[in-house]
Order: sequence, then structure tokens, then C-alpha cells
Amino acid sequence: MCPRFPVPPQLYSLLLSGMMIVAPAIQAAHGAEKKGSSMSYAEAREFLAKHTDLIELTNDAGARVAIAPQWQGRVMTSTCGGLEGPSFGFINRAYIEAGKTDAHFNNLGAEERLWLCPEGGPFSLWFKPGAKQELKNWFTPPALNEGAWQVVSQPDSPAIRMAVHMKFQNTAATAFELDVTRDVRLLGADDYGTLFGAAAVAAIGKPGVKTVGYETANQITNRGPAFVKKKGLVSIWILGMMNAGPQTIILVPYKPGPADQLGPEVKSDYFGAVPADRLKVTPEAVLFRADNNFRSKIGVSQRRARNVLGSIDFQAGVLTLVHFTMPDDPAQRDYMNNMWGVPQAKPYVGDVANAYNDGPNDLGQQMGSFYEIESVSPAPTLKKSESLVHRHRTVHIQADAETLHQLAKDILGVDLDAVRRAMFAN
Repeated sequence: MCPRFPVPPQLYSLLLSGMMIVAPAIQAAHGAEKKGSSMSYAEAREFLAKHTDLIELTNDAGARVAIAPQWQGRVMTSTCGGLEGPSFGFINRAYIEAGKTDAHFNNLGAEERLWLCPEGGPFSLWFKPGAKQELKNWFTPPALNEGAWQVVSQPDSPAIRMAVHMKFQNTAATAFELDVTRDVRLLGADDYGTLFGAAAVAAIGKPGVKTVGYETANQITNRGPAFVKKKGLVSIWILGMMNAGPQTIILVPYKPGPADQLGPEVKSDYFGAVPADRLKVTPEAVLFRADNNFRSKIGVSQRRARNVLGSIDFQAGVLTLVHFTMPDDPAQRDYMNNMWGVPQAKPYVGDVANAYNDGPNDLGQQMGSFYEIESVSPAPTLKKSESLVHRHRTVHIQADAETLHQLAKDILGVDLDAVRRAMFAN
């Protein structure tokens, strides 16, 4: 079994079957932490290891993934270029350094975290019964916001498994009791072939192309009374915080078809209207600016969603792909509606995939220089001891423009030249 946390404070790093456990006292080998949003992976790892215990997944090609079991099993960051490669996950250094906690949200950052939903509506997990659903009353359930998760995997396992038992209630005062497990593993060529096809594997395998990919397998098991719709259901919600950039665009392909049958291509009124220069709908995809300058959120419905989306950072030459498990016809399943406010006409008609760009909020504050790509599972009526599993995969590819164009076209159906023209015409 992997060592229990906390790890003793002496300096060491231990390699275990491609997994590294990094003690908090690990010393920097690559200089002091840079200020600003851009860090190398070594700098990010150095900073994080001063504040929590990390487990790393690595391979010989330079892929590294840093996991923080004490911080609710978050994947904090990753890289495709070894220690000196870019750190892809948003890390909220100021918040971490302050060493305080916030009942609203412990915004430590993290490239990928597990939440449950709905966030708003008559069965919200974020608002107390009777509270007006506005930002000052928004509180992350303590079970999702604090406490360490236990590492329960064996040292020779290809994945890190973490587990926790949690209790919480929704705004309808329905109590939930769950066992939660979360497995994190690196992806390889066979996975890419299954997810994206042979052409993508060939492109990713070209000389000079750098890649890191990982999957989280997230499971909830009901340990309380059976879930019933009239009292509220829950679903798994995965959120990935990435570093925002002035030339970063989120790419959300959708199922085509007439609006009178499938509804609008995108929902964009979560936090008010999104200006036209920040959100564009092409015949292939929704394009959404991820520059950290305007707080906004979009979603793709059960009738429109595909199980893959991503982003392109033109400045850094990085294509990010997110792939997740989704029923063949999600329109036939219940999905929680995360929209804030009650009453809510259709609490079980919600988005399958979402994206968020941070910016100043209603209180004049800002959470950080990040954007999010999110996926949501269906919301089943779980009986006692029944389980729900949702898999979410994140892949970052750093390559020349031609390779990135090919991958974006093959996997997302998006022409990156057209994206650049649409979003940066001026």
C-alpha cells in the first residue's frame, strides 16, 4: 500500500513503478518560483511540495502529473516536457501561501478536481434551504471543500486510487451519504488510439511532438437511502482549471441540427450575456475566449453535446483535449440543471459539458487567471450500494502548427486557421 499521509518531513523523493511521492520539504533544483501565471513544472512542483504531499505519475517521454491527496484528490498540474516543461494547471499561489481556508471555496487551483452537482436550483448542493441563490450565499459543501483523501492503491498499481466517505445535504434538506473513489492514471498510445483513432496516434507519435494525458475514473456509491427525483439527485462534475492566456480559445464541437428540434447550440446566460467578440458559433463548434478578462460560462445541452472538447493556446502552441464518458443518447437520461435560482422549471434537463472563463465577479473580486473545461455525468436514481462511474480524460499536446491543425481537425472537426480569423480578426 502507498504510504499514509503525511509523509515524514525529511528530504526525499521515492520512485515507485512510475509513481513518485514528493515530500513537502523537497528542495528546489531549478531556481526560485517565478511570479506571474507562467511556471515550469519544476517550479510548480517545488512550490506545491512546500505546502502539501504530492504523488507524481511519470513516463520516459517527459509526461508528469502531480496529484494532491490531501487537497481532495486534486490533480494539481501536469506537463509534457519533463521538469523544465510548462505547467498546465492553474495554481493559486497567493491563496495557498496565505494558509487560510474559505467556506465559500478553498480555491487552491488544480488542473482537475471532483465536485458533485447540481450547483443551483431546487436541489442545489451549494445553497442552504431558503437562501437566495446569489454569490454571497454560495458555499461549497464541506465534503468537497476540505479534508484529505486516503491513498488506497498498491505501489505496483498503474493508477493512484484515493477514497473518502462524505455526507452532505441539498437545499431541499435531503441528506446524502456516499463512498467516493478516484483513480488517476497516465494515458498511452493504446488509449489515444481508442479515444481518437489511428491518425491521431500517428500525429502524436511524430518526432518533436510532446504529449501528456491522464484519466480520472470517479465513482460514487450510495451508502444512504435510495435517491428519488422528488427529493433531488446528484451527479459527478469534473472541472479542469487551466492557465488562461491572451490567445487561448476554448473549442466546443456540437451535434448539428435544426434549433427547433435540438435547441440552441450553446447556453451562455449563466452569468449574464456574453459579448459577441468573446463567443462565436460556427457550423462546427462554439468558440469561447479564455483570456481571464470577463467572467462567463457556457454549456452544451443533452441534445447537442459531444463527448470531446478542448482549447488551443496559439501563443504557446498547445492543444488541450478533454474526453469523457457519455451515454449514447444523453437526451434520454437525467442531467442536473446547474443554473442558479428557484423556481426551476426543468431541474433534470442540464448541460453535459461546460466551459468557464474567470473575470471580475459581482463583488468586484476575481478568483484567478484561469479558465475551466468541465464534464458532467448523468444523475441516476441510485439505490443503496449502487454506484455511478464517470471517466474524464485530459490531454495536452505541444507541437508545430501543422500537427496541431491536423489533430484539431481530426478530433474536434475544427479548422484552427478559421478559429484564429474568427476570434482575432481585429
